[in-house]
Amino acid sequence: MKYIDKAHWSRKDHFDYFRTFSYPHFNLCANMDITLFSHFVKQQKLSFFAAFLYVASRAANAIPEFRYRIRGEDIVEHDEVTPSVTVLTRHDTFSYVAIPWQEDFHAFVADARTRTQAAKNGDACIEDEPGRDDLLYVTSIPWVSFTSLTHPIQMNPVDSIPRISWGKYFPQGDRTLLPLSVQGHHALLDGLHVGQYFAWVQEWLDTPEKWAK
Repeated sequence: MKYIDKAHWSRKDHFDYFRTFSYPHFNLCANMDITLFSHFVKQQKLSFFAAFLYVASRAANAIPEFRYRIRGEDIVEHDEVTPSVTVLTRHDTFSYVAIPWQEDFHAFVADARTRTQAAKNGDACIEDEPGRDDLLYVTSIPWVSFTSLTHPIQMNPVDSIPRISWGKYFPQGDRTLLPLSVQGHHALLDGLHVGQYFAWVQEWLDTPEKWAK
């Protein structure tokens, strides 16, 4: 982790401007083509949720702005960020489960599956580790092919953790599409960075045989 030198930071003015907003988050949604990726997941008999979580988390870790966090008057850049996912539990409630990030695809997917399965069989817990901000908040909404999505946020103290969500996939011609939503704090992220995120995700969805070894 390192601190950003705001005095020489190219987006200092944008940071100072957007941090004053009462609701400084923005959200973009787009449909991702998962045709090749879903075939790969089925052939490998993998958990789709865990496999897509890997792609979503890897893309966030590839872009520095997704690893920036606001701490009081400071900005820090984490070396890596860990997904904290929602897992449906008994009585139709959910738990937050942190899945430690690791570059190895199969190791990450296996660990994610173990942790989420344990959470499904346990009691609901909706508290993250106090003071921790090296996270990505991730959720799946498999019942709805949404076209927009807004998340609740806490702004006192400021919450600058990105939210990544995906919905129910659906056919379109001979392709299979999945809605993906990204919400971030505009003092740290612009549409450019979210566009880069979608581009990384799509590239990895199209080429799983190259990196999922």
